[in-house]
Amino acid sequence: MYRVLIIDDEEPLREAIHILGDWEGIGVSEVLEATDGKAGLAMLRRERFDLVLVDMKMPELSGAELLQIAEQEFPDLLLIVISGYNDFEYTRQAIRSKVVDYLLKPVNRTDLNQALRKAVGVLDAKRKRESEFINRNITLNMSVPKLKEKMYVSIIERSFKTQSNEAFLPLIGADGAASHFACGILRMLNLEKVRKERFHGDRDLLHFAVTNVMNENSDGQFESFSFASPKGEREFIAIFTMKGGYEEDAAFLSLHHMKRAASTLKELFGIICAGGIGEPCSDSLSLAGSYEQAKEALDSMDLLSLKGSLIRQGGSAKPVSRDNPSLTGRMPQIRSALESGNVNHARSILSEFIRKCQETEVFTLGEADRTLQGFVLVLNEIATSLDAVPPQIRSGKDGGLHSSGISSDFASFEQFGGVLNGIFDLYSGQISRTMSADRGSVLENIKAYIDNHYFEDIKISKFTEQYFLSREYLMKLFKGQYGYGIHEYVQKVRMDKAKALLSDPALKIQDISEMLGYKDKNYFSKAFRNYYDCSPSEFRLQRPGVEK
Repeated sequence: MYRVLIIDDEEPLREAIHILGDWEGIGVSEVLEATDGKAGLAMLRRERFDLVLVDMKMPELSGAELLQIAEQEFPDLLLIVISGYNDFEYTRQAIRSKVVDYLLKPVNRTDLNQALRKAVGVLDAKRKRESEFINRNITLNMSVPKLKEKMYVSIIERSFKTQSNEAFLPLIGADGAASHFACGILRMLNLEKVRKERFHGDRDLLHFAVTNVMNENSDGQFESFSFASPKGEREFIAIFTMKGGYEEDAAFLSLHHMKRAASTLKELFGIICAGGIGEPCSDSLSLAGSYEQAKEALDSMDLLSLKGSLIRQGGSAKPVSRDNPSLTGRMPQIRSALESGNVNHARSILSEFIRKCQETEVFTLGEADRTLQGFVLVLNEIATSLDAVPPQIRSGKDGGLHSSGISSDFASFEQFGGVLNGIFDLYSGQISRTMSADRGSVLENIKAYIDNHYFEDIKISKFTEQYFLSREYLMKLFKGQYGYGIHEYVQKVRMDKAKALLSDPALKIQDISEMLGYKDKNYFSKAFRNYYDCSPSEFRLQRPGVEK
């Protein structure tokens, strides 16, 4: 909506313009009046107007004088001149002042509204251009950081193509200027707790707050540009740039900046951080090495001795290999225990692993991460194979543990052990419930299969593979349900069928042997004798009505 000012010393003309103008139709929200040029100029200097209708012949300050002043003080103001004099001098000044239109008195409705629509059309076009300009700048201001982030990520991942990104190299200081670059990684050890308690679960708001703190106190000489790591939301990557100076200064300033950021995050939001800094390099396109050093410094931190926030400088020291306990090697035992319904045994295996780790000299953040990821992966595979994936995990949009209510925060080894136990409880509980519900139908299916396929070579491995149960557990379940082991039940069914078939004198013992799935007559006869204490032939002779 637009604001209009009518400047004219004749009240009837001002009133006529008020009445004749289609103000609402052209989008004018307010029409004000000034009784002469001097009063009109005062209003222009005091308030903002989009369009002015000005009379050329007025006392105190003429329209021509007002146009000259407006041209200097209000260059964007649109004007429509109204005059009772068809005078060349007035017309020349109107043209010089870029007047939208020139109307002669008496003003009629058609000419007035035509001039007004022309002026509003100019205003609309101007606003559209300004809006497009603002939007372009907003987009540019928003997209430049994302572009820098994308370039840095590709450099870190060693996939950056210099030739195709040549035009953007100045954005990251890769245009040949004498600078030093270093990469840092800051990890939020209690991210989920802080996000829930301080940011109402809003991840984007938390990321914004963290990157703001990490980018603070940047100046023209030393700057920090940070962003959330694409490899994990707990980690933030910071690229430090120092113009000129020495490499040692860049290393010192980067480490100092990271420590100050970690301290500020703890003070403002209660965030506990661990971080690593790589060595500086003189070329931004060589930041991958600095990133890898920072990651190594972070991952090598000892979780057993970690107390609060810690920032470590990376370097050329090679990691020391240690023979620490492996949870992966214990997973087959945990799987077997879960499948057999022995949750307590599975838990004791996990507890023993946690105890062994706590007794080692060093247990690093990197080892903790790999253990946690592998544990979740294998448990999920086990649960999937048993159709026992916890519903919270199955329905979770992020495909992780967030929707389960289990926090994966850990800032100490004790908290790490708690995370492992929480994940175990989630999966083992669902597996136990699923196994209990399905156990009866599984046993019924196995029994029915044996009843209908007793003549086949039935192997227990067929059932263990089909129902993902251990051999020992399955045999224990079957015997508890039916009083026979699986092999014993197969033998019972065959022997019951053998007695029924032997009652038919038309069937030869050889035929019966084949019908029951035995390899030959002698093998069948031996099995029959072991079961009934007599041979098949003797059994036939003992039946009533059979001639001896």
